[in-house]
Amino acid sequence: MVQIDRRHVLKGVAAAAAATAVGQSVSGPADAGHKPPTAADLARFDTPGDRDFPKVGGNLGNQNYSSLRRIDRGNVRHLRGAWLNRIEGGITEGNNESTAVVVDGVIYIESAFGNVIAVDGVTGQTKWRYQQTRGTLVRRGVAVGDGKVFTKSNENYVIALDRATGQVVWERQVEGFGNIEKVAVVYCDGMLFCGTNDGPRGAAVAFDAGTGDVKWHFWGTPGPGELGHDTWEGESWTEGGATPWIHPAVDPELGLTYWTFGNARGFNSSQDGSQRGGQNLFANSLVALDLRTGAYKWHFQSIHHDIWDMDNVMAPVLADVRIRGRNRKVVVYGSKSGMFFVLDRVDGSAPLGIVERPVPQEPRQKTWPTQPFPVQGGWTEQRPVDQPLGTEVPGDPNRAVPNYVTGALYTPHWDVPILSIPGHGGGGDWSHLSFSHRTGLVYTGYGYVAAAHSLTEASNGLRPPGEYQTGGVVAVDVSTNRVTWKKRMPYSLAHGNGILTTASDLLFIGQPDGNLLALDARTGRELWRFQTGAAISSSPIMYRVGNDEYLAVYAGGTGIPYGNSGPRGDYLWAFRIGGRLDPVPAPAPPVIRRPVQGAPVEGAVVGNTVVIGRTYSGGQVGGTESFGVNAMAPTHLRVPVGTTVTFTNPATNAGPRGVTQFFEGLFNVTLHPGQSFQYTFTRAGEYFFNDPGSPRSTGKVEVY
Repeated sequence: MVQIDRRHVLKGVAAAAAATAVGQSVSGPADAGHKPPTAADLARFDTPGDRDFPKVGGNLGNQNYSSLRRIDRGNVRHLRGAWLNRIEGGITEGNNESTAVVVDGVIYIESAFGNVIAVDGVTGQTKWRYQQTRGTLVRRGVAVGDGKVFTKSNENYVIALDRATGQVVWERQVEGFGNIEKVAVVYCDGMLFCGTNDGPRGAAVAFDAGTGDVKWHFWGTPGPGELGHDTWEGESWTEGGATPWIHPAVDPELGLTYWTFGNARGFNSSQDGSQRGGQNLFANSLVALDLRTGAYKWHFQSIHHDIWDMDNVMAPVLADVRIRGRNRKVVVYGSKSGMFFVLDRVDGSAPLGIVERPVPQEPRQKTWPTQPFPVQGGWTEQRPVDQPLGTEVPGDPNRAVPNYVTGALYTPHWDVPILSIPGHGGGGDWSHLSFSHRTGLVYTGYGYVAAAHSLTEASNGLRPPGEYQTGGVVAVDVSTNRVTWKKRMPYSLAHGNGILTTASDLLFIGQPDGNLLALDARTGRELWRFQTGAAISSSPIMYRVGNDEYLAVYAGGTGIPYGNSGPRGDYLWAFRIGGRLDPVPAPAPPVIRRPVQGAPVEGAVVGNTVVIGRTYSGGQVGGTESFGVNAMAPTHLRVPVGTTVTFTNPATNAGPRGVTQFFEGLFNVTLHPGQSFQYTFTRAGEYFFNDPGSPRSTGKVEVY
C-alpha cells in the first residue's frame, strides 16, 4: 500500500490561495425551517429546499434535502395523493428519467417525449406545455432562473422558455462539443451549465442564460497543448469519450463548478485499452473549474485507464462538515465502484485519506499499475461470491453466475470474460444522492449488477443472463466515510432512483415496481409506501404553498436495468397529509433476473430439445457452432410440467459443450460432440442454464 501520488491530482490552486480559503471559518449547514431564503442563501450551495425545490438536486450542492418538517415519522402513514396528473394523457411507453423542480408553486417536468409541462402545485392542473419539435428525447430535468425554463432537444439545441407561458424566448444550436441533449441543465447567476452525452469526445459547456451564447468549455479529453493531453496514446484522445453526462455542482462562494467526466472509450470499445495507453485524463475524473471562465483548478481521477466502464459519473454532492476537529468544505464523489471519495472542495486533497493500491496487470491492455481506494474502504461488495449450486436461492446478492471466471474490482481482462461486481450498471451509478443537514449522512440507492468484461463483447460488458439484479440503500457518515446503516432491497436502485431527505428525518425513494417509500433516515426502517402506477426513475421532491407541505414524484420508468419489464407511465403525483387519492393498482413488477436473448418457443415446435452452441432464428437451428450469448437453440423454451427436455451437443461441434442449471443445481453435465442429456421438469418455474465451457451461452426453460 502506498500513499497517493498527488502529482496525479495536478492541483491547480495556488498554495497560498488554498491555505487562505481553508483557513476561513466554515458555517454549519442551514436548517431554515419556514423562513424565506435571503439573497445570501440563494448564493450558497447548501440552501435547503423549502417553499421551492428549484433545481434537479434541490440546490447547487445537489444535496436533495428539504427543511420542511410537518410531514414526519409520526404522521407519514397518513400521506395520500393530493392530485395526479397524467402529463402525456396516459402513455405506457418511453424512458422517463426526468426529475421535477418547483418554483413559486409551479412544477416543471419533462416527459418521455422531451416535452416540458408546467403544472399547478396545488391543483395539479396543467398550466402550459412546450411541445418538442425535434423528436423524442430522453431528458433528466430542466433548469429555472431569470424568468425562464431551460431545456434541450435533439440536434444539440439549448432552449429557453418563458416561465409564465412556455413560449420560446431563444433557442441555440450548439455544435462542436458532442451531444448536448439529455443531461439536466443547471442555472446559477445568469449562467447555464450543460454536460454532454454519448459522444466520441465530451465537454463541459457554460452558456449565457440571457442569450444562449457559449461562455466557455472544457474538454474531457484534452487536445494538443492542453493539460493532460500526454495521458492519451497517439490520437486516441479524439474518440476517448469522457463525457460529463450528469449535472455538475456549483459553489458560488468559492466560484467553482464540479463536473464528473465519464469512462474512457476506444477505437473498439470501452473495454479495450490496448490503443490508448496512459491514465486517460480527464476520463473517470472529478474536475473543479472556475465558474466564470472554465479555467482548470484541480482534478481527482477515480479510475486510471478504465477498461471496465466503471466511471463514477454521479452528480457530485457538496457539504460543509467537521473532520478530525476541523471544519472542511468537501465534495463527495463516487458511485459505480461502490465507494465514496471525500475530497476538499478547494484543492482536491483527501482529508480522510486515499491510497493508491497495486492491482493485477494485463500488458496487452496497457493497464495502470495502481488504482485509488479510500482508506476506509467501500460500502458494497467488490467481488462476486461463488456460492455452491443447490444452496439457498437466490442466495447472496452478489452471487456469481456459475462457470464464469471471477475477479475483484479492477481485475483486467482480454479474451476471456471476467465477472466482477458491482458492475458497470451497479454500485450507485447515476442515482441522485442526498445529504441530510440533520444527520450528516449522505445516502444513495445502489445495485448489484455483476458484469463480465472481455474483448469478445462488442460494447461495454455483458450482464450475464440469469443473474439477479437487486440492490439497496446505504447511509454513509461524510465526516468519517464509514457506513452508518445499509438496507438491502428487492430491486436495483442505481438508475435515477434519487433520494430526498427532510428536516423531520424522513428519507423518500422510489422503486422500479412503482412503490414510493418513506424510510427513517437514521435507521433505514420502512415507515410508508404508496403505489404510483409505474417505475420511478427520478428523485422525489418537497415544496410548500402557504402552510401546506407537499411531496411530489414523477413515476414513468426507464429501460435500465430491467428492460421492457419495467412498468412505464406518465404519473406526476403530489401528496399531502389528508390527501384523498388512494394508491393505484400495482403494475406487473419488473423481472429482476437478467433475461436471455431470444423470444419464447413452445417445446412442441422443437421436439422439446435444446441444441447447445447453436443459434435459433426463423424457426431454424443454426448450421455453424457459436459461442455467443444466444448460442442455445432456442434460448427460451416453454414446456408444461412433466416434460422431458433433451439437451444435445451436435456431432459437428468442435469439442465438449454442456449445460449447468443455476441456481437450483438440478443438473450440471458436460457433453462430447454427438452426446445428449435428458431432464424431466416436475415443477413450474423458470430454470436458467449455461455452458460450462462457454458461460456466455445461456438459455432458459420456462415450465408452466
